Amino acid sequence: MSDKIEFVQNYSDLSTNRGFQFEFHCDRCGSDYRTKFKASVTGTVSEVLDVAHNLFGGIFGRASDVGDKVHSVNWKKAHDEALVEAIKEIKPDFIQCPRCLSWVCRKSCWNTQKGLCKNCASDLSVEMAAAQSSRSVEEVWAHAAMAEEDKKLGKENWREGIRATCPKCEKPLPANVKFCPECGEKIKVTELCKSCGKKLPSNTKFCPECGTKVED
Repeated sequence: MSDKIEFVQNYSDLSTNRGFQFEFHCDRCGSDYRTKFKASVTGTVSEVLDVAHNLFGGIFGRASDVGDKVHSVNWKKAHDEALVEAIKEIKPDFIQCPRCLSWVCRKSCWNTQKGLCKNCASDLSVEMAAAQSSRSVEEVWAHAAMAEEDKKLGKENWREGIRATCPKCEKPLPANVKFCPECGEKIKVTELCKSCGKKLPSNTKFCPECGTKVED
């Protein structure tokens, strides 16, 4: 067995005294790949000695102490061997991106055509579909028909003095209405010049068309 253990960054150690198991995850999508559980012989022997120590003590207690020491060394060795085997088992499902050095799963996160992970080289067909969908949503918003109640707030009315409350009862107005739905007061009073008949802007003292003085 080699002294060096490669491919160990993206895994979780699920091993116990009873055996060894490891879970590897993709750095991009987070998908987990768990290896099969492998029983630990040293862990089983240690448990047997522990039981004997608890029941009888004495020589079995000393045997348990020796077993713990043997277990601590042999278990670590067996753990490293199990990890190497787990890496060999799972490594074909992963590949390291040469650009960002992430370990990603071949199934979902590797762009075979570009030889890079999909974070570094997106799948163009997927991006195209997403872009088309986004553009379709933009088109829907751009061409959506205005609701009838909102048409009164159209561009042709932007320059008008739209009130938020009734000038008489001071109740809130639900929209750009002509009459107050609470008291019936006329909201917009259009003043015309008595001389030329042209519409007078609010707070006007003289008609901007003919110069006639506006009576209070």
